Amino acid sequence: QPRLVESGGGLVQPGGSLRLSCKASGVGLRSYAIGWFRQAPGKEREGVSCISSDDDTTFYEDSVKGRFTISRDRASDTVSLQMNALDPKSSAIFYCAVDGALGPYHCLASPSPGGFRSWGRGTQVTVSS
Repeated sequence: QPRLVESGGGLVQPGGSLRLSCKASGVGLRSYAIGWFRQAPGKEREGVSCISSDDDTTFYEDSVKGRFTISRDRASDTVSLQMNALDPKSSAIFYCAVDGALGPYHCLASPSPGGFRSWGRGTQVTVSS
C-alpha cells in the first residue's frame, strides 16, 4: 500500500493562502480516492475534502467550501489542497490518506477518518498574525 507524505504547511497570516501536497512512495495514488483531514489540538481528526478515485469528483466540508480546492495531477501522481482565505480556526495538522474501499470510491460526503488508511505524518498549518 502507498506511503503518503504531506508537505506545504507553514505559518501564514489570516487571509493568506497555502498549498498542501500529498505524494506517495511505493504504490501510487492514481487508483485511490484521496481525503484531506485536519486535527486541531485537543480535537478529533475531521475530514476536510475528498477527491474520487475514478472521475475526480470532489467534496468539501461546509466550512471550507469556496475557500479550499482539492485537485489531482495524474502526471505527477500528486493530490493538492489549495487553501485560501485562511483563518486562525484553520490551524491544525493536515493529513492525507487513501480510501479503504475494494473498488472505486466516490466522494459523496465529508471523508470519515475510519474509512481511510495509509496516513502520512501530516503537515502543520498555523494561521496567526
